[in-house]
Amino acid sequence: MEGMIRRLLDWGGYLGVAVLAFGAILPFVRPEWNRYRWTFLAVGLVLVLVSLLARVEDYRGFFGRRGMRYGVNTAVAVALVLGATVVVQALSFRHSARWDLTENKRFSLSPQTIQLLGSLKTEVNAVAFFRSDQPGKRTAEELLKQYARYSNGKFTWKSADPDREPGLARRYGIESYGTIVLETKAKSEKVLDAEEEKLTNGLVKVTREGKRIVYVIQGHGEAELGNTERPGFSEAKSSMEKANYEVKPLVLARAGKVPDDATVVILAGPRNDLFPPELEALDAYLGRGGKVLAMINPFQNEGLKKHLVKYGFQLDDDLVVEQNPIGRLFGIGPEVPIIQQYESHAITRDLGGVTTLFPLTRSITALKTPPKGVNVQVLARTSPDSWGETNRADLQRGVAKPDPQDLKGPLAVAAVATIDKARIVVYGTSNLAANQFLNIQGNRDFFLNTVSWLAEEEDQISVRPKDVKQTPVFMSANQAQAVNLLPMLVLPGLVLVGGIIAVVRRRAAN
Repeated sequence: MEGMIRRLLDWGGYLGVAVLAFGAILPFVRPEWNRYRWTFLAVGLVLVLVSLLARVEDYRGFFGRRGMRYGVNTAVAVALVLGATVVVQALSFRHSARWDLTENKRFSLSPQTIQLLGSLKTEVNAVAFFRSDQPGKRTAEELLKQYARYSNGKFTWKSADPDREPGLARRYGIESYGTIVLETKAKSEKVLDAEEEKLTNGLVKVTREGKRIVYVIQGHGEAELGNTERPGFSEAKSSMEKANYEVKPLVLARAGKVPDDATVVILAGPRNDLFPPELEALDAYLGRGGKVLAMINPFQNEGLKKHLVKYGFQLDDDLVVEQNPIGRLFGIGPEVPIIQQYESHAITRDLGGVTTLFPLTRSITALKTPPKGVNVQVLARTSPDSWGETNRADLQRGVAKPDPQDLKGPLAVAAVATIDKARIVVYGTSNLAANQFLNIQGNRDFFLNTVSWLAEEEDQISVRPKDVKQTPVFMSANQAQAVNLLPMLVLPGLVLVGGIIAVVRRRAAN
């Protein structure tokens, strides 16, 4: 009977080792059972300890032996390592942290997304419909975990296999694998790709009431909303729509007034001046707290230039030229100033270290004594190497050079004014938002930040996808050979030499 009990305890020990091993690999083979991991580990540890304690009398006689002392020391060391590992695992389970060491932080959420999640006022639940073996499932879950981490408990999520839960898939109208459904009590939105840009824009849609309407004035030679050519405005329209704005054309001469549902009105580089009744309609709109973005190109719109003086802006009659060696390196001409200097403002808050391009821009001077009640602030400036060329004949001949009458850099190319609740932003060019330049460097960020600030929704900034940069390591032939030899010969050789030295020393001591 005693022998049978011993055999059972022995098999219990073996079973305990197997249970411990299963608990260790559980997150990799059965992620859905991860919540039972610590139960498996505890059961396995108990079985092993009971098996060892049952044979304590058998081991007592060995404790005085020299070989056994070495074994005990080794066992203690292993136990300490295992104990430290368990403590680290427990701490990481409750207090997880991660570091993104990629060059452009492509595995980290953008500041705009983090701000949006931190300001959530309503609870949002996400259901990610992925097959259990579907590529991209783990990436999507990691992204959703990050969203939940920054939401103060307002964002929850779960995964669902549409093949195993067809009823749930039918309820949400799922037509393709990889769909993520975001829902609040009032709204729901489907996101077809697990990307931060699309997920955040979907989050904006389910947490905002109604749509914000942006009117783009037409009829004066402005960039056309539907034009997909280089000078067109279709990319800007698409970017605003992704950020949950509805974009509409507005022929102000025909409408006679700015519609009451306007969130923002944009002047996208009119080649001809607005009629006096149109300017009066814009004044009336601003008078009731309206928001306007005016992009005014060089040497145009004399009437609009005079009109904007009442709001604290002076549009200079020049073309900003910049002899920038960096621009020449990348094939950018002197008529495209490279902007890296921004004043402190909500629009430029996240643009530190980001470059924007202001192609064919005029300079803007904020009046030293603005009209009463008007507050004017510069947003972006050129470098000291720039100047405002006023000689159009020299510009046409391509021989422009700084003259005494030209303004010297740094020069303002974008500015903002506030009058009570009204807000106005003026660019010295419309080319920044044209199809040709919108997606270069930080131009889209600058444009969308402007629209969001005008709409009084600073957190509703379209999140740009991060470029996946490949950073190769270039090695010489000798370096490559060294890298190959290190794991194949050098490290194993060191281990072998160390073992030989240990054996020789032990025999010498005996």
